[in-house]
Amino acid sequence: MDASSKMLRANRLKQIFLEGKRPAMGLWQMLPGANVSRILARSGADFVMVDAEHGNIDDSAMHEAVPAIAGLGVSPIVRTPDFQPWMVKRALDSGAHGILVPLIRTVEEVERFVASAKFPPQGQRGFGSPIAMQTFQPEPTFTEYLQQANESILTMVQIETKGALESVDQIATLVDVVFVGPFDLGNSIGHPITNGKIGQELDDAITKVLKAALAAGKKSGIFCTSGEQAKHYADAGFHMVSVATDYTALAATVVRALAVARGQGKQDKAATY
Repeated sequence: MDASSKMLRANRLKQIFLEGKRPAMGLWQMLPGANVSRILARSGADFVMVDAEHGNIDDSAMHEAVPAIAGLGVSPIVRTPDFQPWMVKRALDSGAHGILVPLIRTVEEVERFVASAKFPPQGQRGFGSPIAMQTFQPEPTFTEYLQQANESILTMVQIETKGALESVDQIATLVDVVFVGPFDLGNSIGHPITNGKIGQELDDAITKVLKAALAAGKKSGIFCTSGEQAKHYADAGFHMVSVATDYTALAATVVRALAVARGQGKQDKAATY
């Protein structure tokens, strides 16, 4: 293998983007534990989003989740609590293949995030973690990681505020992925999702993000709450789709199983011991 392509080839999500043959499908991890990470990664997902914003994932749990996911050939992406440089650095130094930052409001915030995610001269990221390169196989040397990280690691921002939506055309030129957070976006523009329903105004806003990504030659992503919704947005042209979340999927599964056991529901076909 050409040494210059080590990290690019190891980043499954970026490879899918480069091939352009299909949308990437992923899962959301909110519950801590490397075993949870491995369950999600073994599902057939292309990426697992390690949620350090709203999930029960602290720094230690993040450092356990990221290598567990990468060890199964799946891309670990970390959603940081904020775009503060130290948070971005910790996530990247854990070996994340990409960073998603939430609640972006301005172009300047995006510029600061990108600078914190890139080594000089493109940015201001500090270098020194002996852990980061271990999630890319075959493992790059320190020098190879320094030389290849800027190109190989994905920068992503959530478009979920009115300000970000208004500036999405410019924001899309600065990052690899613009990712729709539909719940906060709906709240921010005054058209929240209620009872699972997305109104026309929010639907138009989501379409605007997709078009901005396409116009900039970048990728678009979106958070979904079901397989049906995920298929809808994949068919609409989104490149990166989150299909399910561990917390809600677990809750739905056990509620359904109990209902079946009590004669109150229909058994789904599922894996058994």
